Amino acid sequence: LDSIQPWHFRLLASVMLVVTSLSLAENLAVILVTFKFKQLRQPVNYVIVNLSVADFLVSLTGGIISFLTNLKGYFYMGYWACVLEGFAVTFFGIVALWSLALLAFERYVVICRPLRNMHLSGKHAAVGIAFVWTFSFIWTIPPAMGWSSYTTSKIGTTCEPNWYSGAYTDRTYIIAFFTTCFIVPLSVILVSYGKLMQKLRKVSDTQGRLGTTRKPERQVTRMVVVMIIAFLICWMPYAAFSILVTAYPSIELDPCLAALPAFFSKTATVYNPVIYVFMNKQVLYALKIIAISSV
Repeated sequence: LDSIQPWHFRLLASVMLVVTSLSLAENLAVILVTFKFKQLRQPVNYVIVNLSVADFLVSLTGGIISFLTNLKGYFYMGYWACVLEGFAVTFFGIVALWSLALLAFERYVVICRPLRNMHLSGKHAAVGIAFVWTFSFIWTIPPAMGWSSYTTSKIGTTCEPNWYSGAYTDRTYIIAFFTTCFIVPLSVILVSYGKLMQKLRKVSDTQGRLGTTRKPERQVTRMVVVMIIAFLICWMPYAAFSILVTAYPSIELDPCLAALPAFFSKTATVYNPVIYVFMNKQVLYALKIIAISSV
């Protein structure tokens, strides 16, 4: 850590303060406006609210702790706080990724209609959301229970899964974790997205199934695609970095360089609410009503 200057930590603290504040405010607004306006209570919006809840909790736990520890310049809160932060950020982050996979699959079912007359209901959304939280918990709690561990990162102010360990138990967990919590949901996203693109190429706006699809459905589909792309841009560097250090645990990396992907991934919690609001006219209109009524 000799290469890290005190101002580096202060800069990271400032960044985390801005990111955390924006994320908490934006995601809380999305949650409240969706539940306040009845017309927004649709199955696809339940999944988006679930994504906002996960992003809100990432910022409430990892964002605030990261801000405080970077102010100090080291993780001063002790072992269990480190485990809590590592687990919370990983757990809620995987919930967010699986929520996007669920959204992509929902768009595939709605637009491509592989199940013919089946319509997604609130019950289907609830089952999907329950699966997302349960599955994510099953694969992120093991390090807190002894299969691998959550430990401080190279920069020393945040906690994360033990990517650097060469021990057999640690490596088996990381491989299982990456398979179930990154490769599988990413595959669901890519396959669903690929099927949607095939449908777009096959039919025009005035022909076939897509032509009979209501305009709001097409708008929601575009919004979900943009959300997925933004999320992957934020998380791909961290995923690539994690794979690198897992494959080569003895690799020597500058702590500042090693910290960048993790901090960059946290900005994903800011983008999704913005995309949801500005690509959804109903939500934008609802927010305007709230703003006018509060004046």
